Amino acid sequence: MKKRNAIVGQSGGPTAVINASLSGVIQKCLSPDNPIEKIYGMIHGIEGFLNDWYMDLGAELSPEDRMRLRLTPAAYLGSCRYKLPEDWNDAIYPLLFAKFAELNIGYFFYIGGNDSMDTVSKLSRYATQNHIDIRFIGIPKTIDNDLILTDHTPGFGSAARYVAATVREIVLDSSVYRQKSVTIIELMGRHTGWLTAAASLARKQKGDNPALIYLPEIPFSLEQFAQDVEKEWQQRQCLVICVSEGIMDSEGTFLCEYSEQKLNAFLNKKNTVWDSSPTEKNLFDNFGHKMLTGCGRVLERFIRERFGVKVRSVELNVSQRCSGILASMTDIEEAEKAGQMGVQYALNGETGIMVAFLRKSDGKHYELTFCSVNVNAVCNQEKTVPLSWISKEGNDVTTSYMDYALPLIQGSVCPPMKNGLPEYLHRKINFS
Repeated sequence: MKKRNAIVGQSGGPTAVINASLSGVIQKCLSPDNPIEKIYGMIHGIEGFLNDWYMDLGAELSPEDRMRLRLTPAAYLGSCRYKLPEDWNDAIYPLLFAKFAELNIGYFFYIGGNDSMDTVSKLSRYATQNHIDIRFIGIPKTIDNDLILTDHTPGFGSAARYVAATVREIVLDSSVYRQKSVTIIELMGRHTGWLTAAASLARKQKGDNPALIYLPEIPFSLEQFAQDVEKEWQQRQCLVICVSEGIMDSEGTFLCEYSEQKLNAFLNKKNTVWDSSPTEKNLFDNFGHKMLTGCGRVLERFIRERFGVKVRSVELNVSQRCSGILASMTDIEEAEKAGQMGVQYALNGETGIMVAFLRKSDGKHYELTFCSVNVNAVCNQEKTVPLSWISKEGNDVTTSYMDYALPLIQGSVCPPMKNGLPEYLHRKINFS
């Protein structure tokens, strides 16, 4: 049987372990017992491939490079946020498949989150409808942990560990003075609070900071927030509060979109018709998602003017997804295995699927197995934190969440070091 080639790309927001999945794909594709001759890497995902940006990963990466790649954060191949057309008659599809044919591609692997699975879905359906023999496989990735039909996603465990460790350090820092104060930590999470909830792991014992945790799954009320803060001040002087960037009120307005008029109405307790137009213009990505930031600053101002106390807001931002030094070894190993399993499913003849995680746990021992799920059922869906895992007051999470997340943050990483800094792998070729 004539050997065919494989191609792999990375898409969406990077994580600390997305390259471990890439490493897994490369290792499995280059195994001598596989009917795969070459493994190409798309530079900047499907968008870059349309511009003929790709590299021969087998030729470009030495065995030593592949080991360093496994522990390197961010997307080694570069990423994109590119939405393929809904119209099958669009000229982009025959163009893409002509490029696949030129490279003798028989296997396509895409490492990414929800929107990346949309790409896998469209390409696999187009190939099926046009009787094209290419196998399309999605390999999950997202710190948001919001892909359905999988227990969790690669990238989440490392981001959760970073959040827990950093929040613990901020808690220590905030407690050095005696005066009443509030520190607000804004964390990533547009519609789901999986990552923000990881702040609960920072507590060493019951009653520790962070005192309050707010997720997008529960409507947010500034007035209830004020009451929660006053109640917590009865227990301690220094409060640390963690919030998801996507918290919104009962009317569906993101807190970061609150106008001056709306915020002033709360501060002055006036009965007025609130103008919900945003103070700053929201930006959108190619998939129509709002780029959210700023709810921490809104809450900072609210607390300062409502209570007149010392308050600061901290936005962890991209640090949550790019910290390789705090990555979870469990996360790295699972991400790498997901890449390997993706190749195996393709070799078994599967297409239009995503690699999924199945948890086997008796409450004491954590074990992971793998399965394939229909990518069409995954894309354009979101898995939210179960409401039963959120406190009845809506300002914390239960031990069920902590039992779920704790096994995923285990194991420390020791990347190669040079001059006191991690020696990560950088792509040598720059396509402009």
